[in-house]
Amino acid sequence: MKYLCAAFLLFLFSSCEKSIDIKLDETKSQLVVEGTIENDKAPVVILSSSLDYFSEISAEILSNSYVHNAGVFVSDGNLTQQLKEYSVPAGTSGYMLYYYTIDSSASNTFAGAFNTTYNLRIEVNNQVYTAQTSIPALAKKVDSIWWKKAPDNPDTNKIVVEARVSDPPGYGNYIRYFTSVNNGPFFPGLNSVFDDQIVDGTTYNVDVDKGVNRNDKIDINDYPFFAKGDTVVVKFSNIDKATFDFWRTMEYNYQSIGNPFSTPTKVTTNISNNALGYFGGYATQYISLTIPK
Repeated sequence: MKYLCAAFLLFLFSSCEKSIDIKLDETKSQLVVEGTIENDKAPVVILSSSLDYFSEISAEILSNSYVHNAGVFVSDGNLTQQLKEYSVPAGTSGYMLYYYTIDSSASNTFAGAFNTTYNLRIEVNNQVYTAQTSIPALAKKVDSIWWKKAPDNPDTNKIVVEARVSDPPGYGNYIRYFTSVNNGPFFPGLNSVFDDQIVDGTTYNVDVDKGVNRNDKIDINDYPFFAKGDTVVVKFSNIDKATFDFWRTMEYNYQSIGNPFSTPTKVTTNISNNALGYFGGYATQYISLTIPK
């Protein structure tokens, strides 16, 4: 009798199976903006079109997502300059990277300056997008950096870099940091942005984790360390709250991908007209360290 009951239940559940075909809505492509302006440097703006979440990704598809022939303008309140589109090879892939920056042949250009507000205007496909950012004062600074052997690590070649940082009194000092190793590119830390809610008005010591290339696989146990013989440059930037909020929410989403228990977080933007991305100002200090072999 038990066998008959089990067979009946198996038949019952198997007969209830039903194929479900879920048709996902196609999403409208949106403009994606990555715009930056740093003290003593020209503005740089990268424009692309968003891709569907489940779309295929390849070098060709990414290359074709760039937005060309846009009108891109940056103003400091006194002078407005139109940016020009340039391209550079993307390594040995055979594809090109496209970006907008100052026209090298123009005479009325400017570089980023401390305590200055900048407005971005983008005209493309009969649409107008705007954003505003500020390069703040270089208020929060790195006083010094040094190295030490990685504690409790059997690999004696692993090195930890530390920094002494001074935060001025008064809340609202936001920072983002990057590192470069042996003249390589600057990569942001896995957690690259911080506020001063806990450290306001103090001088404190903090570990400087090695920046990461998010296109590579990240070893969570190994990524923070530098190595003996490395020359390290730390790029330490004061940023405004809009830039902080963009990267805070973006990095949270990076780290929660694949986690079914994470809380969904909308990535904030300061770009108008339902565009994605950000326009951010950076007040930057560079400080270097050579670790002996």
